[in-house]
Amino acid sequence: MTKKHSKKYFVHKTAIIENDVQIGEGTKIWHFAQVRRGSKIGKNCVIGKSVFIDFGSEIGENVKIQNHAIVYHKAIIEDGVFIGPNVCFTNDKIPRAINPDGTAKSADDWHVSTIRIGEGASVGGHTVLLPGITIGKFAMIGSGAVVTKNVPDYALAYGNPARIKDFVCRCGKKLNKIGENEDVVLTKCSCGIEIVIPRENYKLKDESNPPAGGKKRIWIR
Repeated sequence: MTKKHSKKYFVHKTAIIENDVQIGEGTKIWHFAQVRRGSKIGKNCVIGKSVFIDFGSEIGENVKIQNHAIVYHKAIIEDGVFIGPNVCFTNDKIPRAINPDGTAKSADDWHVSTIRIGEGASVGGHTVLLPGITIGKFAMIGSGAVVTKNVPDYALAYGNPARIKDFVCRCGKKLNKIGENEDVVLTKCSCGIEIVIPRENYKLKDESNPPAGGKKRIWIR
């Protein structure tokens, strides 16, 4: 176990930082956190109490990871991401402790799938992220969600399984549709920012929210 204190970044004396870990200037790593070998953490990040960051994980700049979050091997977290408390990244689509013959499985037959969280996205507390998914830029995942599929940029998704309920601005507020064509939907936030959403992504909202009676909307071109 190594404990590092420098003018460039702060590591609490109870945190465990393994060898070959890169930590950016201004980052703070708090009580009982564990960062395993080969991980990279960018500048000005906050790693909360009892956070676990597995080996080979990549974390960008200005990232906040709240208490007790678990970030497993091969996770990629881009700049400006918020990870709420007790969020769990998973990475094995077929988890087993033993082989069919009863022998213990080893790392040699462990097939890991990467989870990527896009720039500026937020993942609410107690969310479970299944292997191999991508959360888009500035997307927002509601607390307690179980995310089984990719979530596009700016989407608001929640539930078990998580479904796309709306689209949100970079500031986090709801986007309102102000125009559209066959390819895109133009949206605007009350803060004044306009964002273009590909129609193929915007349709996911309608598919997740059928009108009363359970029937999906019929699109007329």
